[in-house]
Amino acid sequence: MALDVVDLRSFYASPLGHVARRTVGRVMLRLWPDCRRQRLLGLGFATPYLPLLGGEAERVIAFMPAAQGVVNWPSPGLSASALVEPTLLPLPTASVDRVLLVHALEETESPEDLLEEISRVLSPGGRLIVVVPNRRGLWARMDTTPFGHGRPFSRSQIEALMRRAMFSPEHWAEALYVPPLRRRLFMRSAMAWEKVGGGLSLPFAGVYVIDATKQFYRRAPLRATRRSFAFRPVLLPQGHSSGRLPRQDEANMPAG
Repeated sequence: MALDVVDLRSFYASPLGHVARRTVGRVMLRLWPDCRRQRLLGLGFATPYLPLLGGEAERVIAFMPAAQGVVNWPSPGLSASALVEPTLLPLPTASVDRVLLVHALEETESPEDLLEEISRVLSPGGRLIVVVPNRRGLWARMDTTPFGHGRPFSRSQIEALMRRAMFSPEHWAEALYVPPLRRRLFMRSAMAWEKVGGGLSLPFAGVYVIDATKQFYRRAPLRATRRSFAFRPVLLPQGHSSGRLPRQDEANMPAG
């Protein structure tokens, strides 16, 4: 069952949601410290993170999957959000510079189709940040948060998936080492959990945060081709003599 936009909004309004936004957002800012003069697209439920990155962007829009639902964003001013089919984005080819993908890849039925559609709308050399649950982390094992729904990934799985869709992962980061428990002790010590977990490279981070670049070209895969056999009929037609001798024989005949 797909995540509902009401549940997502309620989670990010909660104290644990504030911890997730602050922790993951800090990693995003480290990967993309400057988005000036960039056209930024948030896909999935990226609105909690878009204000962190798109403050000086040329344009910021938020697309939310039809199965999830949509909310008005931003709340003041003109709306910049829309309900879309993620694999059929209503954008021209190469029309955005950066894409932030949150709460989307693990929910879609066809992750490769989604990434290929993102590759289509990205400009050459455009960049993508993907946030996906780590299958070894505690957040993927508990369905009390949005990161516990859908399909979690291992590092090798997400890397292979992105390369097939013409993306080259440039930077890897992990976040949400703190247990997803709504206890004040854990939430107050969230930054300490992140420092210890990141410093020791512990394997149980809640999410992967990947910064990838769109490749300019794709190597064509070598495919084994079948040899086509030309079948010859058993009974072949035989040619009939025309009664005319070859030119060489004609030249050797005596004149009559």
